[in-house]
Amino acid sequence: MAIFALSVRVLIHLHFPAIVLYAVYNFFFNPFIIPYLPQTSPLSQLTCTHVFFLINKFKIHMKKIFLLLMLIPLFGISQTKTVLNSSRYFCKPDKVQEFEKALATHAQKYHTGDWHWRVWSIESGPDAGGYMVTEGPGDWATINGRGDLGAEHMNDWNKSVTPLTTARYSSDYYTFNADLGTVTMTDYADKILINHMISKPGKVVAVNELIKKFKKVWEAGKESVAVYTVTASGDPGFITVTRLREGLKELADGYRKPMAERFNDVYGAGSWDAYLKDYADAVEKRWSELLTYQPKLSSK
Repeated sequence: MAIFALSVRVLIHLHFPAIVLYAVYNFFFNPFIIPYLPQTSPLSQLTCTHVFFLINKFKIHMKKIFLLLMLIPLFGISQTKTVLNSSRYFCKPDKVQEFEKALATHAQKYHTGDWHWRVWSIESGPDAGGYMVTEGPGDWATINGRGDLGAEHMNDWNKSVTPLTTARYSSDYYTFNADLGTVTMTDYADKILINHMISKPGKVVAVNELIKKFKKVWEAGKESVAVYTVTASGDPGFITVTRLREGLKELADGYRKPMAERFNDVYGAGSWDAYLKDYADAVEKRWSELLTYQPKLSSK
C-alpha cells in the first residue's frame, strides 16, 4: 500500500498541469453542468444536442492531448543517457602511425550516433602511452541492443586495427552522477585529470559522501569536475574527471589556493584533517592520470 500511495503521489506531482487541463475541459464540456450556468453565459444557450456534438468533436482530441502530457515526463526519464563505456588500447611500439590511421578510419566510418567515439591519448600514470576510447553516452536499454555493430564493422576492426595492438586491453562502464559534480556530462574539455578511487569493502556509500562534500569546494574554486560511478567493472569505486578548461596551467602552484586551505574555507578550521581521516577509512586505493583529447582520431 505504501508503494502504491507513493506512486500516486509521484504521478500527481509529474502530471499536475495535465490533470488541471483535463478538469477544466470536463467542466466546460460536461452536459450536466451546462443547465446550471448563468443565463447570461453563452454556454447556457447550448442545447444538449449541441453539447454532445461538441463532445464528440473534441473529446478524442482532448484525450490525446491529455495522454501526451501524461507521457512527456516518462519519455524524458526513459531517454536519460548517463552510461559511458571506456576501453583502453595499446599499440605496438613500432606501429604508432599505422595504428592511429587505422583507428581514426574505423571510428569515423563505423562509430556514429549512440556509438560515437572520443579518443584520448594517455599522458601519465600506469597506462601512459595507451589510448582511451569512450563510447556513448547511452542508456542500458540501448547498450543491450548494441551487439557487435555488424560483420563489416568487426571485419574492419579485426583486420585493420587489432593486428597493430598488443595483448594489453581493458574495458569498463561508468555511470555519470549529475548531483556530485559541477558540470554536465557532455561539457567536455581537451585536457582532463582523472582520479580513480577504489572503495574499501562496505564503504561505497561513505566514499559517495566524501565526494559530495567536495562539490562545494569545487564550486568555490570554479573547477569543472564530472563524477562517475564504476559500474559492473571490477572493484567498486568512483572516478572524478577534472576538465582543465585552461589547460595544464591549472595544475601549477598558485593557480588556486592549496586544497587544505580551500576545504577549511568552506567547512571551517580543522575540517581538512577530519576529512583525511574519513578518507583513509573509506578508500582502499587512489591513482591519477592526465589525458589529452585527440579529435583527428575520434568520430566526426
